[in-house]
Amino acid sequence: MDSEIIIEIEHIAKIYEMGVEQVFAIRDISLTLRRNEYIAIMGPSGSGKSTLMNIIGCLDTPTFGKYHFNKMAVEEMTDDELAQIRNKEIGFVFQTFNLLPRATALKNVELPLVYGGYSSSAREEIAIKTLEHVGLADRMMHKPNELSGGQRQRVAIARALVTNPSIILADEPTGNLDTKTGEEIMKLFNDLWKQGNTIIIVTHEEDIAKHAHRIIRLRDGLVERDEINTSPIEW
Repeated sequence: MDSEIIIEIEHIAKIYEMGVEQVFAIRDISLTLRRNEYIAIMGPSGSGKSTLMNIIGCLDTPTFGKYHFNKMAVEEMTDDELAQIRNKEIGFVFQTFNLLPRATALKNVELPLVYGGYSSSAREEIAIKTLEHVGLADRMMHKPNELSGGQRQRVAIARALVTNPSIILADEPTGNLDTKTGEEIMKLFNDLWKQGNTIIIVTHEEDIAKHAHRIIRLRDGLVERDEINTSPIEW
């Protein structure tokens, strides 16, 4: 495994003001994540895993502590700089797919490249190759309502991959899929990891976490356990 550090989190906390009350979503978390790791972040409802995912994905910033992404201090970034990190460095995959319903699979995958300033021809070429990469060469002109749940999630994964990000951050990526389709999506993540991608999956399902090579368990805003999975599910 490449030992290059992508994410370094030092004693971060996230506090929400609820009237006169302060609620700690994260109390004190320190983590180091390296390139080409395959990580599952687990925890029950209220454990802080969604908040941690939002901070890792630069969708939110910690109240206290330090967060370095590719050696850049995230807590010091402007909104524009955070947006640039989200667009170029992090590929998001959501449980609900978050696809534009009136756009084709190809146009959905092109979207991050629009924000990246690519020409129309370059966007199309890159998006086609990425859809082929996830096994959807014959579905790229279909709209989301013409695709199965598994195909929609593959479109979402292609959209996450299209900017060649540093990490793929997936939030409950099989939550809306049946068991068989979920396994196919997890196989795709495994293939992407083998090809050198860094995968971080946030899940509450043990069966999904077992695919990862490292499992970080949260409870009450703290890391309860951070362990290597010695026998991950592979194909």
